[in-house]
Amino acid sequence: MNHLWLTSIQNERVKQWASLLDKKYRDRTGQFIIEGVHLVQEAFRASAAVKCVVYNGERGIPQELEQLAWEGGTEWVQATTQVMAKCTGTDTPPPVFAVLEKLKRDDTALFRENSLVVVLDGVRDPGNVGTIIRSADAVGADAVVLGKGSVDLYNPKTVRSTMGSLFHLSIMEADLAELLHEAKKQGIRLVGTSLQATHTCYSYDWTPGTWLLMGNESEGLSESVRQTVDESVIIPMQGEAESLNVAMAATVLLYEALRQRKFNE
Repeated sequence: MNHLWLTSIQNERVKQWASLLDKKYRDRTGQFIIEGVHLVQEAFRASAAVKCVVYNGERGIPQELEQLAWEGGTEWVQATTQVMAKCTGTDTPPPVFAVLEKLKRDDTALFRENSLVVVLDGVRDPGNVGTIIRSADAVGADAVVLGKGSVDLYNPKTVRSTMGSLFHLSIMEADLAELLHEAKKQGIRLVGTSLQATHTCYSYDWTPGTWLLMGNESEGLSESVRQTVDESVIIPMQGEAESLNVAMAATVLLYEALRQRKFNE
């Protein structure tokens, strides 16, 4: 098993991979980088389009991935720690990263019967978006939609914080004006959060087709999106916390939807 050795950060391929840290080049090439053993395993498990896997030649192929390396079909490349650091933009680089084609998404997931979809309107923090994607995956939601102004799904921090959930459900970027109009035409309920809401999240009926709209960390939903909302709910708070952040709030609401849909006997 003779794998190419890359030792110079001036190598053309290394420069190409490092450029994928920049959204402009991810968009131009249709490729992105995932880091770490777990994400590489998840990518193969999901039959994602893995272009190549790069591992730290000084440490060898991580034990958990050895079988995948023997199976063939994907290029495996050895690199120095310096090359690994250059391509991942981290001071302590992971033992392995992979270059993937951007994921193909199934728009039909949005309009399944009784679909449960999370729509993000200008959510900018990669950790929040990653956590919301994990929560949506955990409750078996159908899809997550990133509206304009939200962080790029393929931002390395977003990818890391999904912990592999980006491979488990449909995630798409879309123009919310068009998409929300289409959802309403199909009879889907659009639900937001508001401190003035009359429904708590526990008195609202989450069992029909519902899209949960979550807004920007400090501004909330944009005015145009807020006008499309059919119903607003409030998460009741007993203690003295002023508020929950957007990822925590989305998780609470998604789990109430799951409880009503699956555990309401």
